[in-house]
Amino acid sequence: VQLQASGGGLVQPGGSLRLSCAASGIIVPISVLGWYRQTQGKQREPVASLGRGSTPNYADSAKGRVTISGDHAKGTVYLQMNNLKPEDTAVYYCYANYAGSRYWGQGTLVTVSS
Repeated sequence: VQLQASGGGLVQPGGSLRLSCAASGIIVPISVLGWYRQTQGKQREPVASLGRGSTPNYADSAKGRVTISGDHAKGTVYLQMNNLKPEDTAVYYCYANYAGSRYWGQGTLVTVSS
């Protein structure tokens, strides 16, 4: 299973970005899709997750500004981020829980700066 993330870039404070992630090599639906982020010198932290047939979960820092969506059968997951702040600057990683393992995408850099 491989995950390919895209959609990162430079955005001004208050702006929006939509991250995308697509999995390949899946045979059965993925159980959980989600996103983490990591800033330099810090541990990777969860942003949002979406279990198959479940309601989304969001980190407190993401609530009200971030929406996760996806298709567990197709292996696609999206992260719509609005009202971005400089502290949202990070490398964002998508992941998929599949067949008892967690698979990670390569990361996409989001920079929020004026």
